Amino acid sequence: MTEKYRIPETHPDFRLNKQHFTNAELRQVAYSFIKEGEAFEEKLGSFLLDWLKPSAYVISKTSGSTGKPKEIRLKKEHMINSALATSKFFDLPEKTTALLCLPANYIAGKMMLVRAMVLGWQLDIIPPSSTPLDQVFKRYDFCAMTPFQLDNSVGRLHLIKKLIVGGGAVSFRIKDMVRDLETKVYETYGMTETVTHIAARRLNPVKRKDEERAFKVLPNINISKDKRGCLVIKAPKLSDEVVVTNDIVDILTYKKFQWKGRIDNVINSGGIKIYPEEVEKKISSVIHQRFFITSLPDDALGDKVVLFVENDFSEELLESLTQNIKALDTLDKYEVPKKIYLIEKFEETSSGKIHRENTVKSRRLSGKENQPEQ
Repeated sequence: MTEKYRIPETHPDFRLNKQHFTNAELRQVAYSFIKEGEAFEEKLGSFLLDWLKPSAYVISKTSGSTGKPKEIRLKKEHMINSALATSKFFDLPEKTTALLCLPANYIAGKMMLVRAMVLGWQLDIIPPSSTPLDQVFKRYDFCAMTPFQLDNSVGRLHLIKKLIVGGGAVSFRIKDMVRDLETKVYETYGMTETVTHIAARRLNPVKRKDEERAFKVLPNINISKDKRGCLVIKAPKLSDEVVVTNDIVDILTYKKFQWKGRIDNVINSGGIKIYPEEVEKKISSVIHQRFFITSLPDDALGDKVVLFVENDFSEELLESLTQNIKALDTLDKYEVPKKIYLIEKFEETSSGKIHRENTVKSRRLSGKENQPEQ
Protein backbone atom coordinates (compact mmCIF):
# COMPACT_ATOMS: atom_id res chain seq x y z
CA MET A 1 0.00 0.00 0.00
CA THR A 2 1.30 3.47 -0.93
CA GLU A 3 2.31 5.52 2.09
CA LYS A 4 0.21 8.68 2.40
CA TYR A 5 1.49 12.14 3.24
CA ARG A 6 -0.40 15.39 3.65
CA ILE A 7 1.41 18.15 1.78
CA PRO A 8 1.40 21.43 3.71
CA GLU A 9 -0.43 24.34 2.12
CA THR A 10 1.80 26.77 0.24
CA HIS A 11 3.27 29.52 2.40
CA PRO A 12 1.20 32.77 2.41
CA ASP A 13 4.22 34.68 1.03
CA PHE A 14 4.86 32.18 -1.79
CA ARG A 15 4.82 33.70 -5.27
CA LEU A 16 5.40 31.95 -8.60
CA ASN A 17 6.12 34.46 -11.36
CA LYS A 18 4.69 37.20 -9.10
CA GLN A 19 1.41 35.39 -8.32
CA HIS A 20 0.39 33.49 -5.18
CA PHE A 21 -1.16 30.05 -5.60
CA THR A 22 -2.78 27.70 -3.11
CA ASN A 23 -2.19 23.98 -3.53
CA ALA A 24 -5.46 23.63 -5.46
CA GLU A 25 -4.61 26.55 -7.74
CA LEU A 26 -1.07 25.27 -8.21
CA ARG A 27 -2.48 21.96 -9.45
CA GLN A 28 -4.30 23.83 -12.21
CA VAL A 29 -1.14 25.74 -13.07
CA ALA A 30 0.70 22.41 -13.34
CA TYR A 31 -1.91 21.03 -15.75
CA SER A 32 -1.59 24.19 -17.83
CA PHE A 33 2.20 23.86 -17.95
CA ILE A 34 1.90 20.26 -19.14
CA LYS A 35 -0.76 20.96 -21.78
CA GLU A 36 0.34 24.33 -23.13
CA GLY A 37 3.82 25.05 -21.82
CA GLU A 38 7.27 24.79 -23.31
CA ALA A 39 9.38 21.66 -22.73
CA PHE A 40 10.92 22.97 -19.50
CA GLU A 41 7.47 23.97 -18.22
CA GLU A 42 6.14 20.46 -18.88
CA LYS A 43 8.84 19.03 -16.59
CA LEU A 44 8.01 21.68 -14.01
CA GLY A 45 4.29 20.86 -14.21
CA SER A 46 4.94 17.14 -13.88
CA PHE A 47 6.95 17.68 -10.70
CA LEU A 48 4.32 19.98 -9.19
CA LEU A 49 1.63 17.34 -9.79
CA ASP A 50 3.84 14.70 -8.15
CA TRP A 51 4.48 17.02 -5.22
CA LEU A 52 0.79 17.75 -4.68
CA LYS A 53 -0.24 14.08 -4.71
CA PRO A 54 -0.96 12.58 -1.27
CA SER A 55 1.92 10.12 -1.61
CA ALA A 56 4.90 10.32 0.74
CA TYR A 57 7.53 10.16 -2.01
CA VAL A 58 8.62 11.72 -5.28
CA ILE A 59 10.80 10.02 -7.86
CA SER A 60 14.02 11.78 -8.86
CA LYS A 61 16.89 10.89 -11.18
CA THR A 62 20.54 10.82 -10.20
CA SER A 63 22.83 12.79 -12.52
CA GLY A 64 24.70 9.81 -13.96
CA SER A 65 28.15 11.34 -13.53
CA THR A 66 29.44 8.40 -11.45
CA GLY A 67 27.42 5.60 -12.98
CA LYS A 68 24.23 4.99 -14.89
CA PRO A 69 21.44 7.46 -14.02
CA LYS A 70 18.93 5.82 -11.74
CA GLU A 71 15.59 6.72 -10.25
CA ILE A 72 15.33 6.96 -6.48
CA ARG A 73 12.46 7.69 -4.12
CA LEU A 74 12.77 10.78 -1.98
CA LYS A 75 10.54 11.44 1.00
CA LYS A 76 8.63 14.71 0.72
CA GLU A 77 9.18 15.20 4.43
CA HIS A 78 12.95 15.05 3.84
CA MET A 79 12.68 17.58 1.01
CA ILE A 80 10.87 19.99 3.32
CA ASN A 81 13.55 19.47 5.99
CA SER A 82 16.22 20.22 3.38
CA ALA A 83 14.47 23.46 2.44
CA LEU A 84 14.37 24.52 6.10
CA ALA A 85 18.07 23.74 6.55
CA THR A 86 18.97 25.78 3.45
CA SER A 87 16.95 28.73 4.74
CA LYS A 88 18.78 28.65 8.08
CA PHE A 89 22.28 28.07 6.71
CA PHE A 90 22.17 30.78 4.01
CA ASP A 91 19.84 33.16 5.89
CA LEU A 92 17.01 33.06 3.33
CA PRO A 93 13.72 33.89 5.12
CA GLU A 94 10.20 34.35 3.75
CA LYS A 95 9.84 36.85 0.88
CA THR A 96 13.30 35.95 -0.45
CA THR A 97 13.34 36.72 -4.18
CA ALA A 98 14.74 33.75 -6.10
CA LEU A 99 15.42 32.78 -9.71
CA LEU A 100 14.94 29.24 -11.05
CA CYS A 101 17.12 28.59 -14.11
CA LEU A 102 17.60 24.83 -13.67
CA PRO A 103 15.45 22.03 -15.15
CA ALA A 104 12.83 20.55 -12.83
CA ASN A 105 13.55 16.92 -13.77
CA TYR A 106 16.62 16.86 -11.49
CA ILE A 107 16.79 17.40 -7.75
CA ALA A 108 18.39 20.87 -7.85
CA GLY A 109 15.50 22.30 -9.86
CA LYS A 110 12.89 20.43 -7.84
CA MET A 111 14.26 21.81 -4.58
CA MET A 112 14.11 25.43 -5.76
CA LEU A 113 10.35 24.94 -6.17
CA VAL A 114 10.01 23.19 -2.80
CA ARG A 115 11.94 25.96 -1.05
CA ALA A 116 9.69 28.60 -2.58
CA MET A 117 6.46 26.81 -1.63
CA VAL A 118 7.55 25.88 1.89
CA LEU A 119 9.56 28.94 2.87
CA GLY A 120 7.42 31.61 1.21
CA TRP A 121 9.87 32.72 -1.48
CA GLN A 122 9.00 34.84 -4.50
CA LEU A 123 10.24 32.62 -7.32
CA ASP A 124 10.60 33.61 -10.96
CA ILE A 125 11.12 30.88 -13.56
CA ILE A 126 13.10 31.23 -16.79
CA PRO A 127 14.02 28.61 -19.42
CA PRO A 128 17.16 26.66 -18.41
CA SER A 129 20.08 27.70 -20.60
CA SER A 130 23.86 28.06 -20.55
CA THR A 131 23.44 31.86 -20.27
CA PRO A 132 20.63 32.22 -17.71
CA LEU A 133 21.12 35.89 -16.84
CA ASP A 134 21.20 37.25 -20.40
CA GLN A 135 17.50 38.18 -20.33
CA VAL A 136 17.25 39.01 -16.62
CA PHE A 137 16.90 42.68 -15.69
CA LYS A 138 16.07 42.67 -11.96
CA ARG A 139 17.98 41.73 -8.82
CA TYR A 140 17.39 38.52 -6.88
CA ASP A 141 18.35 37.47 -3.37
CA PHE A 142 19.14 33.89 -4.35
CA CYS A 143 19.83 31.60 -7.31
CA ALA A 144 21.32 28.15 -7.99
CA MET A 145 23.44 27.37 -11.06
CA THR A 146 25.78 24.79 -12.54
CA PRO A 147 29.47 25.74 -12.95
CA PHE A 148 28.89 26.05 -16.72
CA GLN A 149 26.05 28.53 -16.19
CA LEU A 150 28.15 30.52 -13.72
CA ASP A 151 31.03 30.62 -16.20
CA ASN A 152 28.70 32.33 -18.69
CA SER A 153 27.09 34.68 -16.16
CA VAL A 154 29.96 36.39 -14.33
CA GLY A 155 29.42 39.66 -16.16
CA ARG A 156 25.83 39.92 -14.90
CA LEU A 157 26.26 38.34 -11.49
CA HIS A 158 25.59 41.67 -9.78
CA LEU A 159 21.92 40.76 -10.28
CA ILE A 160 22.25 37.93 -7.71
CA LYS A 161 23.02 38.57 -4.03
CA LYS A 162 23.69 34.92 -3.05
CA LEU A 163 24.50 32.14 -5.50
CA ILE A 164 25.02 28.44 -4.89
CA VAL A 165 26.91 26.38 -7.47
CA GLY A 166 26.63 22.60 -7.72
CA GLY A 167 26.53 19.66 -10.10
CA GLY A 168 30.21 19.68 -10.99
CA ALA A 169 33.66 20.90 -10.05
CA VAL A 170 34.28 24.65 -10.03
CA SER A 171 37.45 25.48 -11.97
CA PHE A 172 40.31 27.69 -10.80
CA ARG A 173 39.42 30.13 -13.59
CA ILE A 174 35.83 30.54 -12.33
CA LYS A 175 37.04 30.99 -8.74
CA ASP A 176 39.40 33.69 -9.95
CA MET A 177 36.61 35.45 -11.87
CA VAL A 178 34.25 35.64 -8.87
CA ARG A 179 36.96 36.57 -6.37
CA ASP A 180 36.19 40.29 -6.18
CA LEU A 181 32.45 40.20 -6.85
CA GLU A 182 29.97 41.47 -4.28
CA THR A 183 27.77 38.42 -4.92
CA LYS A 184 28.28 35.78 -2.24
CA VAL A 185 29.16 32.66 -4.24
CA TYR A 186 29.07 29.25 -2.57
CA GLU A 187 30.21 25.88 -3.91
CA THR A 188 27.93 23.14 -2.58
CA TYR A 189 28.48 19.47 -1.83
CA GLY A 190 25.66 16.97 -2.05
CA MET A 191 23.79 14.46 -4.17
CA THR A 192 20.29 13.35 -5.02
CA GLU A 193 20.34 10.84 -2.16
CA THR A 194 20.88 13.67 0.35
CA VAL A 195 18.24 15.92 -1.26
CA THR A 196 20.84 18.30 -2.82
CA HIS A 197 23.49 19.96 -0.69
CA ILE A 198 24.55 18.93 2.80
CA ALA A 199 27.55 21.27 2.92
CA ALA A 200 28.86 24.45 1.30
CA ARG A 201 31.92 26.68 1.18
CA ARG A 202 32.30 30.33 0.15
CA LEU A 203 34.27 30.76 -3.08
CA ASN A 204 34.92 34.47 -2.63
CA PRO A 205 35.44 35.07 1.10
CA VAL A 206 36.35 38.53 2.34
CA LYS A 207 39.53 37.20 3.97
CA ARG A 208 41.87 35.91 1.26
CA LYS A 209 43.53 33.39 3.60
CA ASP A 210 40.22 31.49 3.64
CA GLU A 211 40.08 30.98 -0.13
CA GLU A 212 40.70 27.24 0.15
CA ARG A 213 38.34 26.90 3.08
CA ALA A 214 36.69 23.62 3.92
CA PHE A 215 33.10 22.61 3.34
CA LYS A 216 30.86 23.39 6.32
CA VAL A 217 27.91 21.07 6.88
CA LEU A 218 24.31 22.24 7.23
CA PRO A 219 22.31 21.85 10.47
CA ASN A 220 21.45 18.37 11.82
CA ILE A 221 24.11 16.54 9.80
CA ASN A 222 26.87 14.33 11.22
CA ILE A 223 29.93 13.35 9.20
CA SER A 224 32.60 10.66 9.60
CA LYS A 225 34.96 8.53 7.48
CA ASP A 226 34.92 4.82 6.72
CA LYS A 227 37.95 2.52 6.47
CA ARG A 228 38.58 3.66 2.89
CA GLY A 229 38.79 7.31 4.00
CA CYS A 230 35.47 8.11 2.33
CA LEU A 231 32.81 10.44 3.69
CA VAL A 232 29.90 8.93 5.61
CA ILE A 233 26.83 11.13 6.10
CA LYS A 234 24.29 10.64 8.85
CA ALA A 235 21.37 12.98 8.24
CA PRO A 236 18.18 11.53 9.74
CA LYS A 237 16.13 14.54 8.65
CA LEU A 238 17.17 14.00 5.01
CA SER A 239 17.61 10.25 4.65
CA ASP A 240 16.41 7.16 6.51
CA GLU A 241 19.69 5.46 5.60
CA VAL A 242 23.27 6.40 6.42
CA VAL A 243 24.80 7.60 3.13
CA VAL A 244 28.22 6.07 2.41
CA THR A 245 29.92 8.01 -0.37
CA ASN A 246 32.92 7.30 -2.58
CA ASP A 247 34.36 10.75 -1.84
CA ILE A 248 37.74 10.80 -0.13
CA VAL A 249 37.86 13.56 2.49
CA ASP A 250 39.88 14.99 5.34
CA ILE A 251 37.62 15.72 8.33
CA LEU A 252 38.85 18.82 10.13
CA THR A 253 36.13 19.21 12.78
CA TYR A 254 32.73 17.66 13.41
CA LYS A 255 31.31 20.36 11.11
CA LYS A 256 34.02 20.79 8.46
CA PHE A 257 35.74 18.64 5.85
CA GLN A 258 37.98 19.02 2.83
CA TRP A 259 37.18 17.09 -0.34
CA LYS A 260 40.12 15.35 -2.03
CA GLY A 261 38.48 13.37 -4.83
CA ARG A 262 36.55 10.22 -5.66
CA ILE A 263 37.94 6.83 -4.76
CA ASP A 264 36.64 5.51 -8.11
CA ASN A 265 39.05 7.87 -9.88
CA VAL A 266 42.19 7.22 -7.82
CA ILE A 267 45.15 6.36 -10.05
CA ASN A 268 47.80 3.87 -8.88
CA SER A 269 50.84 4.76 -10.98
CA GLY A 270 54.01 2.87 -10.12
CA GLY A 271 52.73 2.31 -6.59
CA ILE A 272 51.94 6.01 -6.05
CA LYS A 273 48.32 7.00 -5.37
CA ILE A 274 47.29 10.03 -7.38
CA TYR A 275 44.00 11.89 -6.95
CA PRO A 276 42.90 13.24 -10.37
CA GLU A 277 40.83 16.01 -8.81
CA GLU A 278 43.86 17.35 -6.95
CA VAL A 279 45.94 17.32 -10.14
CA GLU A 280 43.10 19.09 -11.96
CA LYS A 281 43.08 21.80 -9.30
CA LYS A 282 46.82 22.33 -9.75
CA ILE A 283 46.78 22.57 -13.56
CA SER A 284 43.49 24.49 -13.92
CA SER A 285 45.37 27.81 -13.89
CA VAL A 286 46.96 27.05 -17.28
CA ILE A 287 44.01 25.43 -19.11
CA HIS A 288 41.04 27.47 -20.30
CA GLN A 289 39.05 24.69 -21.99
CA ARG A 290 37.10 21.90 -20.31
CA PHE A 291 39.47 19.12 -19.26
CA PHE A 292 39.95 16.19 -16.91
CA ILE A 293 42.70 13.92 -15.63
CA THR A 294 42.34 10.15 -15.85
CA SER A 295 44.53 7.08 -16.45
CA LEU A 296 45.30 4.55 -19.16
CA PRO A 297 47.02 1.16 -18.80
CA ASP A 298 50.82 1.20 -18.91
CA ASP A 299 53.19 -1.77 -19.02
CA ALA A 300 55.74 -0.24 -16.64
CA LEU A 301 53.59 1.87 -14.30
CA GLY A 302 50.38 -0.17 -14.24
CA ASP A 303 48.45 3.03 -14.94
CA LYS A 304 49.73 6.29 -16.38
CA VAL A 305 48.31 9.77 -15.83
CA VAL A 306 46.76 11.29 -18.96
CA LEU A 307 45.05 14.59 -19.69
CA PHE A 308 41.94 15.03 -21.85
CA VAL A 309 41.20 18.53 -23.17
CA GLU A 310 38.06 19.54 -25.07
CA ASN A 311 39.45 21.23 -28.19
CA ASP A 312 40.07 20.65 -31.90
CA PHE A 313 43.45 19.11 -32.63
CA SER A 314 46.24 21.69 -32.68
CA GLU A 315 49.99 21.08 -32.53
CA GLU A 316 50.46 24.58 -31.14
CA LEU A 317 48.01 23.96 -28.29
CA LEU A 318 49.60 20.61 -27.46
CA GLU A 319 53.04 22.20 -27.28
CA SER A 320 51.75 25.12 -25.21
CA LEU A 321 49.92 22.85 -22.75
CA THR A 322 52.95 20.59 -22.40
CA GLN A 323 55.31 23.46 -21.61
CA ASN A 324 52.90 25.28 -19.27
CA ILE A 325 52.13 22.13 -17.26
CA LYS A 326 55.81 21.19 -16.95
CA ALA A 327 56.52 24.70 -15.68
CA LEU A 328 54.11 24.34 -12.74
CA ASP A 329 56.10 24.01 -9.53
CA THR A 330 53.04 22.73 -7.65
CA LEU A 331 52.98 19.45 -9.61
CA ASP A 332 54.91 16.44 -8.35
CA LYS A 333 56.80 14.65 -11.13
CA TYR A 334 54.47 11.64 -11.06
CA GLU A 335 51.44 13.94 -11.46
CA VAL A 336 52.60 15.33 -14.80
CA PRO A 337 50.41 13.82 -17.58
CA LYS A 338 52.24 11.26 -19.73
CA LYS A 339 49.94 11.98 -22.66
CA ILE A 340 47.62 14.80 -23.67
CA TYR A 341 44.57 14.07 -25.79
CA LEU A 342 42.61 16.77 -27.59
CA ILE A 343 38.98 15.72 -28.04
CA GLU A 344 36.68 17.84 -30.20
CA LYS A 345 33.63 17.23 -27.96
CA PHE A 346 33.43 15.45 -24.62
CA GLU A 347 30.74 12.85 -23.99
CA GLU A 348 28.19 14.11 -21.45
CA THR A 349 25.63 12.71 -19.06
CA SER A 350 21.95 13.57 -19.52
CA SER A 351 22.40 16.42 -17.02
CA GLY A 352 25.30 17.96 -18.92
CA LYS A 353 28.23 16.74 -16.81
CA ILE A 354 31.38 15.36 -18.42
CA HIS A 355 31.14 11.58 -18.78
CA ARG A 356 34.78 10.63 -18.29
CA GLU A 357 34.46 6.92 -19.00
CA ASN A 358 32.56 7.36 -22.27
CA THR A 359 34.92 10.13 -23.40
CA VAL A 360 37.91 7.82 -22.88
CA LYS A 361 36.09 5.04 -24.76
CA SER A 362 35.33 7.37 -27.68
CA ARG A 363 39.04 8.24 -27.90
CA ARG A 364 39.92 4.55 -28.09
CA LEU A 365 37.31 3.90 -30.76
CA SER A 366 38.55 6.80 -32.87
CA GLY A 367 42.10 5.50 -32.69
CA LYS A 368 43.50 9.02 -32.31
CA GLU A 369 46.90 9.47 -30.73
CA ASN A 370 47.42 13.21 -30.32
CA GLN A 371 50.85 13.08 -28.80
CA PRO A 372 53.80 10.73 -28.40
CA GLU A 373 54.91 9.54 -24.96
CA GLN A 374 56.54 12.29 -22.91
